[in-house]
Amino acid sequence: MDWHTLLTRERLGKAVTTTEELGRSPFHKDHDRIIFSGAFRRLGRKTQVHPVSSNDHIHTRLTHSLEVSCVGRSLGMRVGEVLRDDLPDWCTPADLGMIVQSACLAHDIGNPPFGHSGEDAIRYWFEQAAGRGWLDDMSDAEREDFLHFEGNAQGFRVLTQLEYHQFDGGTRLTYATLGTYLKYPWTSRHAEALGYKKHKFGCYQNELPLLEQIAGRLGLPQLEAQRWARHPLVYLMEAADDICYGLIDLEDGLEMELLDYAEVEALLLDLVGDDLPETYRQLGPRDSRRRKLAILRGKAIEHLTNAAAHAFVAQQDRLLAGELSGDLVEHMHGPAQACVLQAKGLAREKIFQDKRKTLHEIGAYRTLEILLEAFCGAALEQHRGGGLSFKNRRILDLLGNSAPDPSWPLYRSFLRTIDFIAGMTDSYATEMASEMSGRSSPT
Repeated sequence: MDWHTLLTRERLGKAVTTTEELGRSPFHKDHDRIIFSGAFRRLGRKTQVHPVSSNDHIHTRLTHSLEVSCVGRSLGMRVGEVLRDDLPDWCTPADLGMIVQSACLAHDIGNPPFGHSGEDAIRYWFEQAAGRGWLDDMSDAEREDFLHFEGNAQGFRVLTQLEYHQFDGGTRLTYATLGTYLKYPWTSRHAEALGYKKHKFGCYQNELPLLEQIAGRLGLPQLEAQRWARHPLVYLMEAADDICYGLIDLEDGLEMELLDYAEVEALLLDLVGDDLPETYRQLGPRDSRRRKLAILRGKAIEHLTNAAAHAFVAQQDRLLAGELSGDLVEHMHGPAQACVLQAKGLAREKIFQDKRKTLHEIGAYRTLEILLEAFCGAALEQHRGGGLSFKNRRILDLLGNSAPDPSWPLYRSFLRTIDFIAGMTDSYATEMASEMSGRSSPT
């Protein structure tokens, strides 16, 4: 791979134009198209780790994505400064930062309501549906898309199909930004076989021609059927997510009184060492722990960002060859790597087992079961012919212009129902499922 091809300004579904706006590159436009999309806005009411809370300091998917994008921008710009001589004339270090920032903004845009438990609930429901013969009219590859439902693949569909120019390029992002977004540039046929991360894949069978087009334009090496090497900048997007995910989980844990401040402070001090900000040294006993942590966390993110950028530059040859194994955290220096891994371990041990989170996850299964049973059931009845019942006709009416056509294959019809359900916020999904169950209170 080479940077001139990897950083092309051409757009999906639209030829590159020579018209430039002063102070606004094509990559800035990518950023703005994601920010102003409805799918991005709805992340504000979707679970990050903890249920959407009345505590305004607990992260949602939206605040998490914004913070990841800031770290991603810094990573891209720092790497860009080092690699400046290798970049094409049209791409500055600031543009490189913007590409990574845009991909970071979109990295969770396809996640369904209720976070990762929502993903698992959808997979579980389709396993049960397959046992009832609901997926029999699909090919094996099509069935795998639903049995391994994945927010990354749904996000790719959102960006390339659903937002703005529907089924004509979607947001029409540049190939460079789409490549940086594609954390898993392969289909569900590799979701289990690779052993990289369980269930992970980045593209449904329906969008495979688009993945082929993007990979070809970017020069991503094809490793096997329906699988390509990752764009090098994916590793920066992934590192930004790992950095924020690790540290912010701890911050939320303190807010919910699941962690002690002393253990979080000790973890960050092991990384920062003597490089403490003067403002932190001047803090007194009357300063809140929230303020103390914010200052210390900022310095920790600076150290982790420097470590990730250094690892990327050191591994550039392997990245461009598509041969780097694992993620960038594995190639960061010892203290930085230890900080991220220990933070994730602490979260697994003390945060993910919280009773409130557990109850929320169990509720997600029931909510999504009700919605999937209704919408997929209506689509299945329509597909099988013989006329729709009044109930199922009314269910499909809820989809409006997005309702599946009776002539479509079942696979395509189910994708449209998933588009609708995965796009819901936590509160909207809960409210609709409640009303469908006849449990809504009269107003």
